[in-house]
Amino acid sequence: MFGIGFQEIIVIALVVLLFFGGKKIPELMKGLGKGVRSFKDGMNGSEPEEKKE
Repeated sequence: MFGIGFQEIIVIALVVLLFFGGKKIPELMKGLGKGVRSFKDGMNGSEPEEKKE
């Protein structure tokens, strides 16, 4: 995966945990998921459900 090994992923995860704290990570992942979903919808040319109505 992009030339990154398992040990590097663990180190990155620990740095993110220390930098943002345990309570902030779920909010960050939720925002990341929404961003990825929006990007995929944009690439497919589909509109979000709220705008279709």
